[in-house]
Amino acid sequence: MLSLDYQVVEQAIEWQTTGKTVWLCTVLSTFGSSPREPGSLMVATAQGEHVGSLSGGCVEDDFLARLAAGEYDQPAVVVRYGAQGDGLESAQVRLPCGGILDVLVERMIAHSENVAHLKQLRATLSGERELARHIRLTDGKRWLEDIEPTGARVVWQEGEEIAKVRIGPIAKLILAGYSTVAEACAHFATSLGYQVVLCDPREEVTQSLALPAGVEFIAQLPSRYIASPGACTPSTAVVAVTHDPRIDDLAMMEAVKTSAFYIGVMGSQRTTQHRAERLRRTGGLNDAEIQRIHMPIGLDLGSKTPAEIALSIMADIVRVRRGRTHAEL
Repeated sequence: MLSLDYQVVEQAIEWQTTGKTVWLCTVLSTFGSSPREPGSLMVATAQGEHVGSLSGGCVEDDFLARLAAGEYDQPAVVVRYGAQGDGLESAQVRLPCGGILDVLVERMIAHSENVAHLKQLRATLSGERELARHIRLTDGKRWLEDIEPTGARVVWQEGEEIAKVRIGPIAKLILAGYSTVAEACAHFATSLGYQVVLCDPREEVTQSLALPAGVEFIAQLPSRYIASPGACTPSTAVVAVTHDPRIDDLAMMEAVKTSAFYIGVMGSQRTTQHRAERLRRTGGLNDAEIQRIHMPIGLDLGSKTPAEIALSIMADIVRVRRGRTHAEL
């Protein structure tokens, strides 16, 4: 499953290698309602060709018109849509949703250094680690550095010289076993843009599955899939919600050995205590490994129904991926 950002970078490389100058656009920040989150990419040429989006329509039309008129000849500039710029270049376009959008526009001439940089982005988007892309606004100089696997996609405040944008593979959710909660998690996760994999070896449970489009089903013990090479990366969340310790415990035992950014299992406080004891006694897990497991899983929303429980789980996954603590909620 290739993300839209990957498609944007792939197209930028193709245009660059044919000698075209491209303009790489990145959503830096949003205020109020906005269709696209910070870090979202779009690439365009002076001929009006473009891949990706910034707002879902209105911003793209204005940007392409300005580009065709010869604007954006600087190496890098931040453009504000939806309000006066307050020091930024301001485009007089009011967003239908009432939001405000800050967009970084980088002019990249067809050059080997730019192609090499884009190829690094492509490799990162299809790889197993995340990097921080640094862009200096005064001259457009750009470079990549290692970054922690969780945190904000963009770090930038108006007036700052350097914008930092997180680049990494598409987020992935591994559902260790089927249940009604797992099915609801799959629906939420696909709507959030996650790659979703459901593993379950139980034929009597999975023979009549009706999963959301795009969910990959693997008829295998989840722990075996989790332990397979490349299954878990720093962009992967592993969730076990079957109430079957033969599936849930084995999944946790393998998941803590991976680089997954989120590992969680469903159960009451009492079940959690018993599971922790089993994982120490029979699984050989130490305290640090057990501390990696979110159990009981999810935010405490008072959830009762499968959909509500799934909502609490996915909200907690988003919280951790964005680098937020419980105290910040």
